Amino acid sequence: MIQIEEKYDVVIVGAGHAGCEAALACARRGFSTIIFTVSVDSIALMPCNPNIGGSSKGHLVREVDALGGEMGKCIDRTFIQSKMLNSSKGPAVHSLRAQADKSEYSRCMRRVLEEQENLVIRQQEVSEILTEDAEEGRKKVTGVKTVSSAVYHAGAVVLCTGVYLAARCIYGDTSQYTGPNGLMAANHLSESLRKNGIELVRFKTGTPARIDRRSIDFSKMTEQKGDERIVPFSFSTDPDSVQIEQVSCWLTYTNEETHRVIRENIDRSPLYGGVIKSKGPRYCPSIEDKVMKFPDKNRHQVFIEPEGRYTSEMYIDGMSSSMPEDVQFAMYRSVPGLENANIVRNAYAIEYDCLAPKQLKSTLEFKKISGLFSGGQFNGSSGYEEAAAQGIMAGINAGNYLKGQEGLVLMRSEAYIGVLIDDLVTKENFEPYRMMTSRAEYRLLLRQDNADRRIRKYGYDVGLISEEQMEKLREKERNIAQEIERVKKVNIGPSEEINRLLLSCGSTEITTGITLIELIRRPELTYDALAAADPERPDFPEDVREQVNIEIKYEGYIERQKRQVAQFAKRESKKIPESIDYDDVKSLRIEARQKLKEFRPESIGQASRIGGVSPADVNVLLVYLKQNHL
Repeated sequence: MIQIEEKYDVVIVGAGHAGCEAALACARRGFSTIIFTVSVDSIALMPCNPNIGGSSKGHLVREVDALGGEMGKCIDRTFIQSKMLNSSKGPAVHSLRAQADKSEYSRCMRRVLEEQENLVIRQQEVSEILTEDAEEGRKKVTGVKTVSSAVYHAGAVVLCTGVYLAARCIYGDTSQYTGPNGLMAANHLSESLRKNGIELVRFKTGTPARIDRRSIDFSKMTEQKGDERIVPFSFSTDPDSVQIEQVSCWLTYTNEETHRVIRENIDRSPLYGGVIKSKGPRYCPSIEDKVMKFPDKNRHQVFIEPEGRYTSEMYIDGMSSSMPEDVQFAMYRSVPGLENANIVRNAYAIEYDCLAPKQLKSTLEFKKISGLFSGGQFNGSSGYEEAAAQGIMAGINAGNYLKGQEGLVLMRSEAYIGVLIDDLVTKENFEPYRMMTSRAEYRLLLRQDNADRRIRKYGYDVGLISEEQMEKLREKERNIAQEIERVKKVNIGPSEEINRLLLSCGSTEITTGITLIELIRRPELTYDALAAADPERPDFPEDVREQVNIEIKYEGYIERQKRQVAQFAKRESKKIPESIDYDDVKSLRIEARQKLKEFRPESIGQASRIGGVSPADVNVLLVYLKQNHL
């Protein structure tokens, strides 16, 4: 029988947000790359919420962009509304969120992939990973096989299968073995992964109904507009180019009638009837979960969001569900403004196979299979942004593996991506993982506004950031440092004009001379607000002015966190040999020994974050390493 057989440097399995970033990261570094998808029409698909970014997720998109990824650039070209969340709070929690034109976003990313050199797109289901025995009892990946028995040899493989593995969509008594949006599921690869010793778990996520815009009464809702001045996601996007006419979203609420419908039909819910046994995301619960678990709340927010400029479909954010079809009609139509709602697509839950990520190194390479990497929702996370972040890191490290270079690992003190991946590989996750600002210990340093200053150098080192882009960053750094030094020396004397300016900003008058930096440190004043008092000020772009203001205002807090990071770095730099025998480490508690064997941490820092490993266990481990000169 004639069999197709081809050879590439890298195979990417899946073309969602993780797969796209992984493929681009490899191809842009010159590796011959092929990306497989169950449908080319589903490239960078947004099967659930029609937005990119949000609290902490906006940080991830900025970091992906800083490394040389594509998500930020693509949403800048295709958004229909943009908001900076938490703008009334400190800069550590500011986070950009943009409503996407879902179809345009997918088309945009597909065009980028199609035009990328060294990258081939193939619509085909991958059914097997191919491996061979390697050194020290490990295996080594050699490629993949498709359902048509075609073989694709490769030095590295990146799994980005999302929610497609053995996927099952459910609402009420209706259960269909399909992927999201009725797309074909990937039903063969799970068996191959298990045969290769990979442990899979079953997770669940869900999505709300889509409703025809023409059947909605917006007069009963509160309009939600975008920001007047739009901030782009990508550091390479000209801010003036994204000042577009925006589309509104709308806010309404569930009520007691909605909750009554749900309570009276809860026995028909697959979640509560035992049909769905897998774990869903705690921080994105279905409406039936909200009603049953928070009986004291008499209403829940519901955001009505457009799916794009050229469709009448509206996304019902806050009311994901797996209730039967008739119950869905009743509960949605009980919401003010949705009394005559026509459902275009039913809400549903989706179950899928994914990875128990303790099997991964911090580079996202499998501990037991060399050259096999993994990224995205397959790693037990949720969200487009978390997927893209893992995808670019998996792609970078697949390239480093092929070059025989050390893998790139971002520390928790360097990036939200570092927090995300470290949490995935060191913690037992019993539900889809969602990024939140509260998970980052050093979030004042890991702001979304300074992602380029923090990690762009790593994108440059691996060849995803150009010399021109890097020089632009160097110039920005010089301007920030020089401007901070300058304002330290600018003295402001009391005058009628100055005091009038201060009073207009809600500040107190001055009676003696004061430095400009002291004025900027006042809570009610900013670097930009004091421009009129500083006629010698250079004309800097907005991003430089923003950094100057933050660095001055939060100097004390920033310096304190930097000292904390210095302490943190000591434990992270103390590596644990792969060959360590934990049974030989006396005085370790039984639970700690079991956990250390299970997770095989790469450093003392990682070991300290594993549940069940106490500070005393860490000290025992440190003594052992010192005594054995390890």
